[in-house]
Amino acid sequence: MDLKAISRTRIRAARAVAVSADLLQIAVFPLFAEGFISPLDDALDVLVCLVLTWLVGWHYAFLPSFIVKVVPMVDLAPTWTIAVFFATRGKKATQEAQTTEVYATPTTPPLLKAPPQE
Repeated sequence: MDLKAISRTRIRAARAVAVSADLLQIAVFPLFAEGFISPLDDALDVLVCLVLTWLVGWHYAFLPSFIVKVVPMVDLAPTWTIAVFFATRGKKATQEAQTTEVYATPTTPPLLKAPPQE
């Protein structure tokens, strides 16, 4: 995968996955979490990291998002969303291939001046 160009669809999908994961972890998981170490929360983090890496490639911004989940109360910040927006902020969407028509014979003959004669 080209590091400079990622399709707009992949960027949107990565952002949707990150926002969804953060919403799930902030709104729903605290209701069911059994404390500091939640296997369901950890499994979601691993899955999100794998999906984001597949969609936009590895970026160093994903590492703090993965590690910060073990710090109490800091894991309530939308770290996946921040990381994926940071990772895709400078990416240009790939453009569709454009064809250029090339003519075998020019449509107008070239205009050339003869060298001045002495």
